[in-house]
Amino acid sequence: MGTTTAFQWRKGLVTVLMFAVSILFLLPFIWMLVTSFKSENEVFVYPIQWIPKHWRLVENYKEVWVGQYPFYRYYWNSIQVGVATTLISCAVSSLAAYGFSKIRFKASGPLFLIVLATYMVPGQATLIPQFILYRNIGLFDSHLGLILIGSFSVLGTFMLRQFFMGVHQEYVESAKIDGAGHFRIFRSIGFPLVRPAIATYAILRFIWTWNDYQNPLIFLRTDQLYTLPLAMQKFTSMSGEFYSLIMAAAVSAILPLFIVFVVGQKSVIEGIALGGVKG
Repeated sequence: MGTTTAFQWRKGLVTVLMFAVSILFLLPFIWMLVTSFKSENEVFVYPIQWIPKHWRLVENYKEVWVGQYPFYRYYWNSIQVGVATTLISCAVSSLAAYGFSKIRFKASGPLFLIVLATYMVPGQATLIPQFILYRNIGLFDSHLGLILIGSFSVLGTFMLRQFFMGVHQEYVESAKIDGAGHFRIFRSIGFPLVRPAIATYAILRFIWTWNDYQNPLIFLRTDQLYTLPLAMQKFTSMSGEFYSLIMAAAVSAILPLFIVFVVGQKSVIEGIALGGVKG
């Protein structure tokens, strides 16, 4: 009885401690959210006013979304680039991962090591060759060029290959006996079994693309083609004295990531569990 009571006390103490730590982590986000509804003269009032006296529920966000630098345009650009990049990258990485894990040929091992070795090359080292290539073939300053840059991921191929290796080879052999080709096996057997892993990678790929600042900065020049990170930098430089507007823009920028994570967290948990129960 005493052991059970002590365990419950320790469990309760850990729960309270973790709750307090989570509140500390959330405080900056709470301050950002509250500030986005404040008038400018209330932003730096000391001590901090967590509840604004004068709520600007519409004005700040209206200025951000349809003001001098309308965010709806940059949102649409980021959504196009993010969704297209995620779909293509998932298709390419999953097919490559299936090939490296289930199709056996003499050079499969060395070829995969070569592909994996390219991950050790910093992305900054290839920027100049990519820039020259894109300018010569007409993909510079276009969303298509930006999409292609993020559509081929060594990390995605490596990550999904580890999950495909957990699919029993007997499934593949049985399908071959029934006359199925590799694409049919991938579509009917491989893809359904590793779907949580692919969904996890899709969420990560979308987040990486949505937050990408370097590639749009280098490969985009036209203002109408800017993605959200470039728009945030431009909006901050133009509205640097209005912190309530900057916070409203920041909340708007991270909201889609929050929605994607909330909607896809079940797939992330299933993907982690799938990675821990192989064989």
